Formats: sequence, structure tokens, C-alpha cells
Amino acid sequence: MLSLMGLIVREAGKTFGNAIGEVREAVDFLRYYASQARGFSDATHRPIGLVACISPWNFPLSIFTGQIAGALAAGNAVVAKPAEETPLIAAAMVALFAEGGVPAGALQLVIGDGGIGARLVADPAIASVVFTGSTEAARSINRTLARRLGRDGKPIPLIAETGGQNALVADSSALSEQLVGDAIVSAFDSAGQRCSALRVLCLQDDIADRVLAMLKGAMAELSVGNPDRLSTDVGPVISAEAQKRLLDHIERMRGQGHAVYQPPLPAETGRGLFVPPTLIEIDAVADLLGEVFGPVLHVLRYPRERLDETIRAVNRTGFGLTFGVHSRIDETIERATAASAAGNQYVNRNLIGAVVGVQPFGGHGLSGTGPKAGGPLYLRRLLSARPPLAPESLEGELVGPVGERNTYALRPKGSILCVARDPAALQAQIEVVRASGNRATFEIDDPHISAALFAGNEDELRALLSRVAEREGPIVPVHCAPYPLEFLFDEVSRSVNTAAAGGNASLMAIG
Repeated sequence: MLSLMGLIVREAGKTFGNAIGEVREAVDFLRYYASQARGFSDATHRPIGLVACISPWNFPLSIFTGQIAGALAAGNAVVAKPAEETPLIAAAMVALFAEGGVPAGALQLVIGDGGIGARLVADPAIASVVFTGSTEAARSINRTLARRLGRDGKPIPLIAETGGQNALVADSSALSEQLVGDAIVSAFDSAGQRCSALRVLCLQDDIADRVLAMLKGAMAELSVGNPDRLSTDVGPVISAEAQKRLLDHIERMRGQGHAVYQPPLPAETGRGLFVPPTLIEIDAVADLLGEVFGPVLHVLRYPRERLDETIRAVNRTGFGLTFGVHSRIDETIERATAASAAGNQYVNRNLIGAVVGVQPFGGHGLSGTGPKAGGPLYLRRLLSARPPLAPESLEGELVGPVGERNTYALRPKGSILCVARDPAALQAQIEVVRASGNRATFEIDDPHISAALFAGNEDELRALLSRVAEREGPIVPVHCAPYPLEFLFDEVSRSVNTAAAGGNASLMAIG
């Protein structure tokens, strides 16, 4: 564990606290997917083949390990390509897999840049791709996979987890001290280099001035510096290119007249890849052109009567990863979470640190294809055959730590494209769509399509895949019969801090 932590600090620039979290999450993935695979039978659960796992630099151990563990647990072989910035961490983990008994023929490590990843994806031996990274890269992978079919004549599955324009909405009943603490952690932990990090804090007008003053005071107390010091709160960003993008964004926003607050950086950080924790006031969510991946928090004021419109503005960005609400009014909490399009929702707590099996992680729309990492559907997507599943059987409360209530629910995706020449096949698709609570559409240009069902020959399938891959917006998965009902839903995980507003009655029952 200590050797892995040292590598994470040195190679990825993470603090020791973040390094411990990475090791813990990697272990959680290994245990969870092994548990999920219990009961798999050769007669009912067939692996898909060779899986390409392409992982990011911001979680170079945990996501790398989770992708591989899921693919191996489903019975597949893996070619793993880590981010070019963090190859040493990946090599150390592959050595541990080998030490644990994984044969060399089942797991191979490939080191290189994005060009190597592109060649890997295009290789006809690859039967599925698991990817975490940018939305643009995920689209490129999807277009490449759309050019061919798997050995079974079906589309090649892609599991992609991408970014998010993550927001936290706080009304006037929010407890300011708790809100500020959660916002600081959500925005600046890991130097803001988390997919789940808070990007837009939406404050009701009535509390905005007080909360902003407290936020600035808390930011001034953050220790920015070398991550190998236990006192460091915020370490460096990953590269000079990332640093330049962030500094350019801050200067652009300042030049447009937005108020910018930054505490001064310590003198010893002058030659490093540091970006000071930054707060930028904005007038609308639309002021942001995309995700800003670093220690930059945007703050938006809204009047009480525009709560719903504020959440709709966040939804209009097309992302759907994490969302938070701070309120002590149950009606407001229910309204806000029901209106949000995000896959992970947090109530009266921070937005980061999702726990495997407790808060399955992942979004939809521009934030990814699903299924959620550390969730009940992940391994099923990496199988070529699986027994039928009643999706509603998965919903309910998940076991987690005392002081939290974690629930898992499924929402119909919305519009499902049905494509079949044969009337009977088309009717079968319509029935599947209705059974899942979705709407059937027959127009490929419908901008609201979130998935497609196909019946026909291979040439027609290739044409459909090519066409949907070129669409703007979210990646549209295409499914062939037998249609997997569970993949026609969006997964929603909700984590509620039950100790935040009035306490947790279950704590009083301990004795």
C-alpha cells in the first residue's frame, strides 16, 4: 500500500489523503466485482472476448483497477492502456494482478499516448471498450467502433464515463457553515481534477453575500503546495497544458468583467504546475463554454422563484454526472433532485468520493453511456450473453455508513429509436420500449434519442451505427435482440446526509 501511495503522490501529484482514497477504492472495486461474479454460469453468462480498458490520469490507480477487475470478473481478457501521464502506477498494479494469480495471457499492459489508444480501439480483436476521459475522445472511440461489428454480428459495446458540468444548488434554509465546507471539498480537493468536482455553485440571493464571504475566507486557509507534505490541501495540476488552459479561462472570464477571487500562491509554488483555488462569479450557466477541469469554482446567484429554471439551465448543458442540493426543506430537496438530470445526486453533503457498491458512479447524456462503475449492471454490459433481469428488482436502499442514506433507482431513458423492416420485429421493439416506460420513435433525426433497437441484416446495422455515431450530442448505444431491458434506463444514485438536518434517528437506536 505504501509503495502505491508514494507512486500516486509522485507521478500524479496527489496528496496523501487522495492517495489513500485511491488504494481504498481500488480494493473496493476488486471485492465488489468478484462478489458480483459469484453465481455466473458458463451456460448463462458468456464473456464478450478481449476488452480494451483505457483509463485516465486523474484516478490512475482506482479507475485503472476497476476497469480491469470488471472485465476480468466477467470472464474476459484485457488489454489495459493507462493515461500517458501515469504509466508507473499502472505497471505497479499490473504486477500486483500477476502476483495475485492473473495469468499474463489474460492481462496485458500497453503504454503510450492517445495515438496508441486509437490503434488499440481500431484493432479487430477488440470486442469491447471501457473508457474514462473526455467527451470528445469518447465520441471518437464510438465512431471507430461503429465501423465494424463484433464476432456475434452485433455492435461492439462501449462503456464510457466522461465529464460533467456539476452543480450544487443551495436555498436560504441551507446551513452556511456546512455548505461552505462541502463546497470547498467538492471544488478544490484533488485540485478540482475529478469528474465529479463541483463546477457551479448556485446560491439563493438571500444567502449569497454571506456565503461568498465565508467561501473566500475558507479558500484563503487552503494550503497549496508540494503534495508530499501532509499539510498540503491542494497540489499541482497534471501538466503545463492543463495549467495554461485553466489560467487562460480565468483571464478570459476576468476580461469579460466577471468578479474573480484568488488567494495568493506561496512563493515556493512559483515554478510548479499550480493553479490557485479560484472563485468566479457568473450571471448564467451559459457563461461557461464547457467543463473547466481544475480548482475553479463558478458561483451563480438566483432568486427563490427561479430555482427550477436554474436546474433546467444546468440540464441544458447536456451533462448529467453529479448534482447537489443543500436545503433543510424536504419539498425543496425532492423538487430539485427530481428536476436534475444527473446520475449521482447528493443531499446536504459534498459531491465527491462515491463509494463502490454504495454510491455507484456514472452519468448519462454528455457524461457517459453507463452502466455505472461499482454498480449492479456493469458486469452485465461486458457479457455477450446473460440471463434476463427484472430491472425493478435492483432498486432500493443500498447498505452504507451510518449517517447516510444511499438509494439506487432507474429512470426510463426517454426516446428509443426502433429500426426494423419486418412488422413483427418492429412490434416486438415497441413492446420492449413500452415495458421500460420509454417512448418509441422511428425518426433517426429525432434529437432526443437516447438508445436504439435494431433488427435486420448486417449491412443495415453498419449503416445505422455509422449514422448514429456521427450525431451531435450524447453517444447513442444500439442494441440487437434479445433486447436488454435494463440498459433502457438511466441509473440514479442518491446519497443523503441524514445527520445534517435534524440528525439521524438510527444513531439513537445504537446501544
